[in-house]
Amino acid sequence: MTTIRREVLRLPAAPLGPDNPLPPLRPLDEAHRIDERDRAGLPRDMARQVDYEPLRSLLPVRVRDGYDRAREARETDALVIENDRLRATVLPGLGGRIASLHHKPTDRELLYVNPVLQPANFALNGAWFSGGIEWNIGATGHTTLSCSPVHAARVPAPDGGEMLRLWEWERLRDLPFQVDLWLPDGSDFLHVGVRIRNPHERPVPTYWWSNIAVPEERRVLAPADEAWHFGYERRLRRVPVPSYDGTDRTYPLNSTYAADYFYEVPDGRRRWIAALDADGHGLVQTSTDVLRGRKLFVWGTGPGGRRWQEWLTEPGTGGYCEIQAGLARTQLEHVKLEAESEVSWLEAYGPLDAAPEGEWHTVLRGTEERLETVLPRADVDAAYAAWRPYADAEPGESLATGSGWGALEVLRAGWKLPGTPFGEHTLGDEQRPWLHLLRAGSLPGPGGHEPPGVTLVSRPWRDMLETTAATPAAEYHLGVAQWHGDDRAQAVRSWERGLKTAAAGWPLLRCLAVADQEDGHHERAADRYAEAFDGLCGQLREGREEEDVRDAEEWVAVAAALGREAIEALLAVGRTADARAVWERLRPATRARGRFRLTEAELLAAEGRREEARAVFDEGFEVADLREGAENIGRLWARLGDEPLPARYDFRMRPDGG
Repeated sequence: MTTIRREVLRLPAAPLGPDNPLPPLRPLDEAHRIDERDRAGLPRDMARQVDYEPLRSLLPVRVRDGYDRAREARETDALVIENDRLRATVLPGLGGRIASLHHKPTDRELLYVNPVLQPANFALNGAWFSGGIEWNIGATGHTTLSCSPVHAARVPAPDGGEMLRLWEWERLRDLPFQVDLWLPDGSDFLHVGVRIRNPHERPVPTYWWSNIAVPEERRVLAPADEAWHFGYERRLRRVPVPSYDGTDRTYPLNSTYAADYFYEVPDGRRRWIAALDADGHGLVQTSTDVLRGRKLFVWGTGPGGRRWQEWLTEPGTGGYCEIQAGLARTQLEHVKLEAESEVSWLEAYGPLDAAPEGEWHTVLRGTEERLETVLPRADVDAAYAAWRPYADAEPGESLATGSGWGALEVLRAGWKLPGTPFGEHTLGDEQRPWLHLLRAGSLPGPGGHEPPGVTLVSRPWRDMLETTAATPAAEYHLGVAQWHGDDRAQAVRSWERGLKTAAAGWPLLRCLAVADQEDGHHERAADRYAEAFDGLCGQLREGREEEDVRDAEEWVAVAAALGREAIEALLAVGRTADARAVWERLRPATRARGRFRLTEAELLAAEGRREEARAVFDEGFEVADLREGAENIGRLWARLGDEPLPARYDFRMRPDGG
């Protein structure tokens, strides 16, 4: 029978560090946007879903950019679910990621297992890591829960054994979801039941992709003759499968540049995708038909793709690709989840042996026949039907605890969510001011030596902020909520009102500076950024008289984040002396970080000190939170001379990269 146990993994890991304390009033530079020229040729349902409520901001989530690349051996909690055939290792503190899926009879690992935990800037909100099977919910891109804890517990399984339930509250769309993992006795396939619920009285956009990392020396098979190709030049076009431009693209190492291939699986065809090695061994994923999309992601063999592969793990480690399954054709789309409804499906993951070489349709037919032998399509549908009554089963022993945000929302709305309890005991410091607003009608401000906390931005919380006492703290949070609701003029008015009586005005000034930038008032934005940073430095000086707040982690993060934004704003209007003044007031340890070494090189170049800027490159730096698809390092290098970009700095992911 299936067993579930706790385990501790010990592997090289870089610490996540603190979240960025500044509210993300703008989304990160999201790569999953398409060129307007490609919209006209899209199928009608795809075009509708591409345009359906794309993400405008990350609020209420914060950006996670406090990590570095200094790895050392650290312990990570894991949960292991296994039967006599399979062993799955789950990381509840890191989004519920399945880190390993081991087939015991053949002693084969079915996934790409990253030997390190190295955060990188790929999630919607920053920190993400590669490897295993990840559950992506929320909006186009890697989930904001990539490096966050989820709730986990034992629950009864349909076969009388135990399931491992993972659940959380997804905050971008305010949706609870669950992932139930179980291994039927004697089965070679891990069963995964997924449910997303919309408890609201209005439709909500939703998104799901299960991303499976596998070694890249594979052939990837999916039942399709066409695919939608999407690269980092942001062009979406239909291409034939398996070959186009004279090359068979179902072999990941046959592509030069990073790219997505979203397969057009015909209606009525079984949903599956497999990755097989040269000997025909590998992994297959299949599902009920609701999970319609299938995708291959490749890094490519170009220098940028290989550099990213090294960046995410250790040099000398084998590369990987991703096979994926989602609710829509592509990851550019969001699906409407109607009011007070839910969507659910069942996935299965396991080993498959089939012949990968040969004519495409012959290979597909043989693979599909083999899959039908080891896991009939009817059995997947039956397993889903058997699981559905257990989706509401109340969890037993708690195995891990996620965030308190779901508990706060359940308290506010009184929702009943059988199977996924969000208990009051999970409420923490971040939720405490909002619980006070909910119960007492007032929002406590931060202490004298605390930066503002997280802002809640959904309409019910905004309504409460609009009726509470108009303190500077309330005006700050109200403005952030109004900005999120695209009521930007009201947001500016709220921030300006709060600024009149605020003891510490820098949080409001920073928000106003962002608003100025968005409106094209760059000189005024630079003025406000400079004033905000001056105010922050003054508050830190005053705080040292009572307690040493200057070295507190959250204040170090505030100063770094605000200083970086201020320098960028000042350089944008040519005020190099003012930018230099901000730089000089940053902590030495902050200036030594890779991100700020790049900022230093940009500042030196702006000052006309090209040789000194070049020396920063020669000395070497690593920008830990370099964004997926970012080309600013290459652009700066090109300004400093005519030499080719050194390989260590080459992260370009498209043919015409900067």
